[in-house]
Amino acid sequence: MTEVLRRGRASLAFGFFTQGVAFALLVTRIPAVQERYGVSDALLPVFLAAVPVLAGVGSVATERLVRRVRPSRLLRWSQPVVLLALLGVGAGDQVAQLAVALGIFGLSVGMLDASMNMLGVSLQRAYGRSIMLSFHAAYSLGGILGASLAWVGARGELALWVSYLPVVAVLLPAVLVGSRWYVDGEAEPAEAGEARGVAFRMLLPLCLVMTFAYIGDSTVSNWSAKYVKDVLGGSEQLATVPYNVYMVTTLVGRAVGDVGVRRFGAVAVVRLGALVAACGFAVVAVAPGAWVGMLGFTLLGIGLCVLVPQTFAAAGRLFPEASDAAVARLNIFNYVGFLVGSPLVGALGDAWSYRGAMLVPMALVLVTTVYARSFASGGDRYGGGHERPRTVDVGRGSNGL
Repeated sequence: MTEVLRRGRASLAFGFFTQGVAFALLVTRIPAVQERYGVSDALLPVFLAAVPVLAGVGSVATERLVRRVRPSRLLRWSQPVVLLALLGVGAGDQVAQLAVALGIFGLSVGMLDASMNMLGVSLQRAYGRSIMLSFHAAYSLGGILGASLAWVGARGELALWVSYLPVVAVLLPAVLVGSRWYVDGEAEPAEAGEARGVAFRMLLPLCLVMTFAYIGDSTVSNWSAKYVKDVLGGSEQLATVPYNVYMVTTLVGRAVGDVGVRRFGAVAVVRLGALVAACGFAVVAVAPGAWVGMLGFTLLGIGLCVLVPQTFAAAGRLFPEASDAAVARLNIFNYVGFLVGSPLVGALGDAWSYRGAMLVPMALVLVTTVYARSFASGGDRYGGGHERPRTVDVGRGSNGL
């Protein structure tokens, strides 16, 4: 069984990695997508907002589907759809084709994110110790690779489909092969009664933490370059550095974060992460120049990186008999934070100041410390972040066609 779990963990980590590559290839080439299809500046935000909205719909659909279909099967087939939709974004030449491709991408990403984290939560329970951060570390690594490949494509002035096709050609068969070793944590798909057992009142603190974490994340991804250049007086080249620094520190923090959870418990790690992230926003807000601002973005990567993986893990502990439903509902607030974060900071920056705008995500992240006790559900309250091992079901959800 140990070998089965190891293979399941490796294959799921590769799924997270693949999703990181695909998402980074899309979001970092938005200017090229806009140019290819002639999308106006007024219409572009509509397309960009539609993706997380549809992803939320996909996550809701996943909660219903896992009552009849194993999460491993949903993940096995949603991931290739995401990759093919990415290729579709790069291969079309009409706005209607772009709308269809992005719509499919959004819906399948919602199903992918939900089912991927469902399997991560159940695998962590089977292991009996914290491993959730390692999956999200694989996602961060994929994001760094995807952004690097996008930079190569942009520098070489390659057509979008030329940039995307080799990646899809390599990753699509690889994830299909790897999906044969996914490990389901339930003997049978969740019953409707179990899904109804997820009390939203109990899940609400985790939903707020997820929203606040993604408001912070979207602030960095959407505004760091503009902030360094326009507010801190950095050069055009220097403005590209903060997000890369943020991604690298996120990867490092997640790579070692599980050790901290095992030793000190999820509550302490989440509380420390929120405080470090708040300090990062404070440093960014008061930075006299670009290099001090870099320090702030470094702190943000170290602090924010632990919040999302531990929020999913906490939902699994809070509702051990209905973890799939809890994860699917919680995943919706991933997209809520993504939708709210960028417009919120932009509106505050225009109406007030961008320095002042950075204080808002700082305050929201600080609120996470109030809800930190919500992360102590299940085995974590027994100390050290350990969980009670749970039986797993192997093969039937991933291999049965």
